[in-house]
Amino acid sequence: MNSPLSVADQLREQIAQLQNALVASNPGMPTMLRTIHTALRNDKDIVTILSPEEIGTVVAGLMKQTNTVIAAGIVKSSSKKSGKNISVDDL
Repeated sequence: MNSPLSVADQLREQIAQLQNALVASNPGMPTMLRTIHTALRNDKDIVTILSPEEIGTVVAGLMKQTNTVIAAGIVKSSSKKSGKNISVDDL
C-alpha cells in the first residue's frame, strides 16, 4: 500500500515534470508553472526545502515561458581614464 506523498514531495514531482517539459518543449508547461506557483503560494515554507537545482528548474521554466533573460552581471568598462590623464580634448 502506497502512502500519500507529502506536499513537498508532490512539488518535487511537479518540478521534475517541469524539467522534462523544458527539454521537450511541452505545451503544458504554463499549467505546470501555475500548479507549482499555487503550491508555493499555499505553503511558503516549502521554498526553504527546495534544492538549488529545483529552484533553477522553476526559474528556467519561468524564463522560457515569459521569454525573459536574467543578466549574469554588470560588465565594467576598462576604458575609463583617471583624472590625471584627462586632456582638454577629452572634455
